[in-house]
Amino acid sequence: MLDTALKSEIQDAYRRVVDTLELTPRYGQRMMIAEIARTLGNIESDDEGKRTSDTHVCVLEAGTGTGKTLAYLIAALPIAKARGKRLIISTATVALQEQVLNQDLPSLASHSGIAFRYALAKGRGRYVCVARLDQALEGTEPNPTLSLFEQSLQTQSSDFTVIASDMAQAYGQGEWEGDRDNWPEAIEDAHWRRLTVDHRQCTGRRCGHFGACAFFRSRRELENADVIVANHDLVLADLALGGGAILPDPADCIFVFDEGHHLPEKALSHFAHRFAVHGCLRWLKTLRSSLTDLHQALAIQPTVSRLLVSLPELIHNLEPALGDVFSMGHQLAERPNGLADEEATHQSRFEKGQVPDALREQAQQLLVMFASLSRCLESISDILRESLDPDKQTGLDREQAETWLPLVALLHGRALEAHALWQAFSEQDVANEAPSARWITLSRVAGEPEVEFSASPVSAAHTLAKHLWGRCHGAVVTSATLTALGRFERLQERAGLANRYRYQALPSPFDYANAVLRVPKEATDPGDREAHERAIVTFVSQLADQEAALVLFSSRAQLRAVDKALPASVKERVLAQDALPKRELIERHRAAVDRGEGSIIFGLASFAEGIDLPGDYLTHVVITRLPFAVPDDPVGATLAEWIESQGGNAFMRISVPDASIKLVQACGRLIRKESDRGTITLLDKRVITRRYGQALLDALPPFRREISR
Repeated sequence: MLDTALKSEIQDAYRRVVDTLELTPRYGQRMMIAEIARTLGNIESDDEGKRTSDTHVCVLEAGTGTGKTLAYLIAALPIAKARGKRLIISTATVALQEQVLNQDLPSLASHSGIAFRYALAKGRGRYVCVARLDQALEGTEPNPTLSLFEQSLQTQSSDFTVIASDMAQAYGQGEWEGDRDNWPEAIEDAHWRRLTVDHRQCTGRRCGHFGACAFFRSRRELENADVIVANHDLVLADLALGGGAILPDPADCIFVFDEGHHLPEKALSHFAHRFAVHGCLRWLKTLRSSLTDLHQALAIQPTVSRLLVSLPELIHNLEPALGDVFSMGHQLAERPNGLADEEATHQSRFEKGQVPDALREQAQQLLVMFASLSRCLESISDILRESLDPDKQTGLDREQAETWLPLVALLHGRALEAHALWQAFSEQDVANEAPSARWITLSRVAGEPEVEFSASPVSAAHTLAKHLWGRCHGAVVTSATLTALGRFERLQERAGLANRYRYQALPSPFDYANAVLRVPKEATDPGDREAHERAIVTFVSQLADQEAALVLFSSRAQLRAVDKALPASVKERVLAQDALPKRELIERHRAAVDRGEGSIIFGLASFAEGIDLPGDYLTHVVITRLPFAVPDDPVGATLAEWIESQGGNAFMRISVPDASIKLVQACGRLIRKESDRGTITLLDKRVITRRYGQALLDALPPFRREISR
């Protein structure tokens, strides 16, 4: 149970922050603090600190203005410290991560009376490898073959040496911490790949530069931190490595997932696999061409010599098998009539994720071949890594091991990726369980035809339930939009959240009666595209000259068509997302409003969630159509097919709940602080003519309604 002393510490900290910063206490914020404290404070553990209770997760929808960040920090931090756990704050966007790190945590440290340390966690690939940097300065790449391999992946420009020299000087003088994101200029991906390593290439404590390593310096900071700021991708990457590889072990952590509605989608992308046939043939060619050099350098070691001798046959068998699967993929994903080979990328999905028997047989053959290649490269890599340890006598000297390990480890990673894809294509899906989505993409890369095979689970629920919720000490999931149609079921289904966890939709501090939701007589059914576009043009043309408006479109084509059809006098006030970078567009819009002029932003789906224009900067949101996503992506389409095959209604189970979330997000652009007011206009008549329309309206905040039926 949450003891009295801990409860008092949380209450006192909140009181100090509110009084010192002269904040207005909010009912929803106090409720959020209480709910988090109740959930995390009541987690039962054994004598070793291992969690024994299974009601350790709370899911809290808290709208804009609730003060979520302060609430979860004030409630969770004292409990984490008292239980000897680390608090992991995970966000979906860089903007929120920077706000937590640079504003919220320093403010809490200064005003709450809670003593704590905090640090930012990033993956290894965001930090320079000092060994690689040293080699670049000396003009000694790890080996020529690795350099050639990397050059085959991207074009490199001539100023690499200058960049490497500048970085080495800044790092050596302590002016730069080796973090790519903090380098003052943009760094080309081609350059950065030559200066960083992945977890397979890194030699850790065996590296001669370990003491100066930027990544391990950051890891040491994490070891001393009470609060670690991360992002969803990093948390998921750590779980994929088994947990505890980048971040502390999940069992020793309390997680807070802010912007938690992004977590299921992020998780899906982490568990997807892709394989480009010609891309693989290119790196196999690189491996074959390097065999002579590998023999000369490493064959003195008996085990490595034996493994190297086996590689030519493995490659010899793989190349024709890949040629066969390339041909079959091209046939199975035949382009539609009228679409030439050199034209746009073409995607072909397997119905219900079921691949033809002939392709499955090829996948099984490739699976065996890549398993053999992976084992061979892994064994060589392990011996090279051992050779860096002065206490291990492998028969190879350190210099040769350091020279060849980066290439072997890189190729081992490629072989593992190929193995994972062909495993996904060779597996039979379990009856009555959601299948994996599988598809083929035809494209051209550097002028050459390419066939890419892809596979992805259609739900991350099982993986998240097992590896995250099942392992962590405690967790809080929060966002302004977690419910769909006023319920948490859609999130539970996608994120693997159990019914026994605690769920709460917190009251908003805003008076939504300050805004009007209108469905005007001009609203039409988007099924008649031309009539709908004319209605949008007419409505936008009638907006007041001084209006600060955001018009949200569901398609780029319609945005362009409406923009083109507007009268010149209106068009000069329009700032289209399609034509300007987001930052510049927002700056121009704000400047126009500051001058007392009207400004109309034309935006796509990303502007329905990621734009913040409080006060007079936005007084009218126009939603051109209900935000239904057509499930035409392979993952969504496969899931919809499976639901229908089980007797369900994919439209009502997926499309309507997802549209409800997006509609709430779009309407949320208008009210960003307590004094905001204005109008939301919906130009899609289906909200009053279709049976699902009332459910969508009921899920919106209690705006005043003006609906023309």
